[in-house]
Amino acid sequence: MFDIGLQEMVLIGVIALLVFGPSKLPELGRMFGRAMREFRRASDEFRSTVETNLQINDPEPTYSATTSPPVPTEPTATDTSIATLPSEIEAAQSGEPAVAVETPSEAYCAQRGSRLFHRRECAWVTRMPEADRIYMKTVADARDQGFSTCPVCEPWEPA
Repeated sequence: MFDIGLQEMVLIGVIALLVFGPSKLPELGRMFGRAMREFRRASDEFRSTVETNLQINDPEPTYSATTSPPVPTEPTATDTSIATLPSEIEAAQSGEPAVAVETPSEAYCAQRGSRLFHRRECAWVTRMPEADRIYMKTVADARDQGFSTCPVCEPWEPA
C-alpha cells in the first residue's frame, strides 16, 4: 500500500523518539494499538450488520422450467422437514407437506444460507420464514455448522 522501506521506517522511528521522548513512546504505541483494535471491532460489527440486513432483504430464488430446485441428498440432524411424529409420517405418505415442529429446548436459531445464528428471543428470528430456520441446542453446535454470532443479541452460554 505505502511503499515504505526499512530506511524510511527507521527514520520515522528516530523522529518519533526525538519528538515524544523515550518515556512517552511505549504509551503512544499502546494507545495506537487500542485505537486500531477498536476500529477493527467496529468495522467487523458494521460489516456483519450490513450482511445481515442484505441477507434478510434477499428475495427467494426463482426456478425456471429448465432448472429445478436443489434436492438434498441426505437428511441432516438439523433438517426440520424430517417427519418424526406419527401425524407427520402420515402427512408425508399422503403427499401433504410436513409441518415442522419447533422444540422449546433448542435455544439458538439460524436461517438457511445465512452466516449468523441468533438466540430465539432475538428480533431477527421473527423476520426469518419458519421453513428456512435451523435450530441448534448449543453455541458449539452453531459454530460447528459454520455460523457466527449475531452482533445484536450476541448469543452465549453460561459456563
